[in-house]
Amino acid sequence: MMFGPAFSDDGVLFRLWAPLHESVSLRIVGADRRPMQADDNGWHRCVVAEAGVGTRYRFVLPDGLEVPDPASRFQPEDAHGPSEVVDLSAYRWKTIAWKGRPWEEMIIYEVHIGCFTPQGTFKAAIERLDQLRELGVTALQIMPVAEFPGRYSWGYDGVLPYAPDSSYGKPEDLMELVDAAHERGISVFLDAVYNHFGPDGNYIPSYAPLFTDHHRTPWGNGVNYDGDGSEMIREFIIENAIYWITEFRLDGFRFDAVHAIKDDSREHLLHALARRVRAAAGDRQVHLIVENEENDSDLLQRDENGAARLFTAQWNDDLHHVLHIAATGETFGYYADYAGDADKLGRALAEGFVFQGEHMHYRGGSRGRPSGHLPPTAFVSFIQNHDQIGNRALGDRIMAASPADAIKAVTSIYLLAPEIPMLFMGEEWGAKEPFPFFCDFDEDLNDKVRKGRREELSRLPGFDADELLDPTAASTFAAAKLDWSKRASSETLDFYRMLLDLRHQRIIPLLKGGAGHAAYRSAGTAVAVDWTFAGNRRLHFSANLSDEAATLGAQHEGGETIFRLGRNDDGDLAPWTVIWSISKL
Repeated sequence: MMFGPAFSDDGVLFRLWAPLHESVSLRIVGADRRPMQADDNGWHRCVVAEAGVGTRYRFVLPDGLEVPDPASRFQPEDAHGPSEVVDLSAYRWKTIAWKGRPWEEMIIYEVHIGCFTPQGTFKAAIERLDQLRELGVTALQIMPVAEFPGRYSWGYDGVLPYAPDSSYGKPEDLMELVDAAHERGISVFLDAVYNHFGPDGNYIPSYAPLFTDHHRTPWGNGVNYDGDGSEMIREFIIENAIYWITEFRLDGFRFDAVHAIKDDSREHLLHALARRVRAAAGDRQVHLIVENEENDSDLLQRDENGAARLFTAQWNDDLHHVLHIAATGETFGYYADYAGDADKLGRALAEGFVFQGEHMHYRGGSRGRPSGHLPPTAFVSFIQNHDQIGNRALGDRIMAASPADAIKAVTSIYLLAPEIPMLFMGEEWGAKEPFPFFCDFDEDLNDKVRKGRREELSRLPGFDADELLDPTAASTFAAAKLDWSKRASSETLDFYRMLLDLRHQRIIPLLKGGAGHAAYRSAGTAVAVDWTFAGNRRLHFSANLSDEAATLGAQHEGGETIFRLGRNDDGDLAPWTVIWSISKL
């Protein structure tokens, strides 16, 4: 790899791409500054014979500013502190033969390492893996861990993308977590943020052209993926993804807000990233998930064999929104565009996106591209995730106040649908701990965050309230930690176990041969969807997500009912009825 320290026969090679300066020095903690040798391409290098594992160092710019290594592997004293040399090759993997799992087998579980356990560490997370395996989870999706400033963060303000945040443990601890997950047949995905850098602790612009005013994003100037000096910026990011895949043996990524990655290059960064990550993985099964507000189905295209050309799947906010409205009755903000129309639920299940080019009032323009040609496994479904909880003023979960019948109904839909399901940590036992946004900057930035959250989400209710949670307070972070003691007495847990076992036994086998066409229809609050799979096997779904009975009319005959919640009398569906069945043509 081009970035970060490297071991050689002569010691440790330190290197920094700093084209904005003719000279850079290296300062090893406890030693004098050493000049680094510069070349014509902006690189500054220095070999130190006495350096080794545990050596802490900084780079010194001509004006005296001391900066950490942008490709630091470990920051034991936080983002502003010195970087530390580590030897990741010393870790001895137990699961070296692990090749991953097929995508259709994925049942994803999203976690924030700091809130997943009381200790908030990689090692502590290992202790909960057996419970996840017993539940039926096959993939762990970890919210961003790149080094961020302060004591706590959601992780989307990371500034050193190669270094797992020191508050969670050492890099080797993350390796151990991945290894332990693989021992239990659980894949591990990492949430990666390549659309922006955090506002505190990002020193790269002081020595390299990281940003460009050619593109704007919600966080300011865009990352320079297509301007002068962009070749090395692109390489820095792509190598970072390859680093996680090869050194930590991760099984893939969830890429944050890819619609905000602006690039006019001949090959867009996203295309280059997907291509090279898959090549680096070799014969291992690697899966790449995107979050994409634009609903750009082109990123999800399949080849003639049904395999993903670029990205495996996208988080399907559209399905979340229609299920959320059904369970809560909330129609504020962007939910208003999905309200009062059972047809939208049918379309989200059968075709993926609800908006496939239609006008969306909340956005003030069109949204999306056609997606009905894609298999259902091109979409990740959920009723909770960090965004949809955290974008609420109090960070309250859907289970905190919604009726039990409604929650059971929407849960049985998304866990048994052919899309790939994703749970949010604690959901399986009905955890009611909030998950509000939290971060820890200096006081000036903290004040800007408080004001910015109110302004950014001003169209959603509660953000103008006096009792709005302070996102920078330690108490806000502490309140988000899961209380595992409540898990044992949960009736919800048994319901989730049953549904996930049913998914393993009956739904996943349908997905292995690929999907054919899907059709849907609705009448009032009732909706039905039929999927056809390889071997002429068919999956049927019908539901009434309301407090009143609804008439759907004639439905398919025959087949085996595999799940029933509520009652169906000749097409008359009782309130909160959900029925799944399987047949063969």
